[in-house]
Amino acid sequence: MGKTGGRGDFEWVYTDQPHTSRRKEILAKYPQIKSLMGPDPQLKWVVSGMVLTQFLACYLVHDLSWKWIFFWAYAFGGCINHSLTLAIHDISHNVAFGNKLAKWNRWFAMWANLPIGLPYSASFKKYHIDHHRYLGGDQLDVDIPTEFEGWFFSTPARKILWLFLQPLFYALRPLVVNPKPVGQLEIQNAVVQLVVDLIIYYLWGLKPIVYLIAGSVLGMGLHPISGHFIAEHYMFLKGHETYSYYGVLNLITFNVGYHMEHHDFPSIPGSKLPQVKEIAAEYYDSLPQHTSWSRVLWDFVFDDNIGPYSRIKREYKLNKQE
Repeated sequence: MGKTGGRGDFEWVYTDQPHTSRRKEILAKYPQIKSLMGPDPQLKWVVSGMVLTQFLACYLVHDLSWKWIFFWAYAFGGCINHSLTLAIHDISHNVAFGNKLAKWNRWFAMWANLPIGLPYSASFKKYHIDHHRYLGGDQLDVDIPTEFEGWFFSTPARKILWLFLQPLFYALRPLVVNPKPVGQLEIQNAVVQLVVDLIIYYLWGLKPIVYLIAGSVLGMGLHPISGHFIAEHYMFLKGHETYSYYGVLNLITFNVGYHMEHHDFPSIPGSKLPQVKEIAAEYYDSLPQHTSWSRVLWDFVFDDNIGPYSRIKREYKLNKQE
């Protein structure tokens, strides 16, 4: 399976995440950034166009051979479905309709979820709040790999397997690390998704369903866009736990590459994050950043010093009500 090397534990720190203090400092110097907070009026139209494109694709692929089903699932559907998961990420911060219409955001996320093939949006919202509030938090931030992942996926071959299976780990890790009761929105999400899947199956058969789900699994696995999973928070430089990427793939990923800016200002929609960097350039230009998500994946696999253990972790002391 290859030579074992690299870290034997996570990078434990005893300081608070840097985003809280930087946010306060930037807002004190540039209060106009507050005007960027709030809903993005274009988001609902962009997302709806992507959802409808995938429904059209379901019709177009229903007579294709299986090899072409999987080809288009990886090359086309996987790109759209991965992008839709990042739209759901944006929507989880209520930037589709604003905080006053929070439920509309939850329902719209279910609409964005439909081409993914499996219910996802409601559970993502529930855990993503913790990722921001308790970044790197032991047993709280389910974005961080488990001890088993860090120990086992430590060779190039195993890390490739881990990247391929990333959707599985993202789905199962919360149930192991920080299980939470199933809520009403998650039940609604599952019912809506099942009904639409059954309608697609009734209209065009099994192949479109396979196309959608395979696209989600392949597009979130070993795929160039998936480099953002590693680029965002894996410690490529000691002491740095969040990184931005300003390349062209932001055009199809709702600017998720502006990740430093996003964690500093999660209530600003992705479409406006470049303005944050422009206004407060001196806070971001000097920070480490990635220039290629494909290079990130390459380095992750073949650099012995980088692997699932390459994450900063910290303890949070929670009140009983939390």
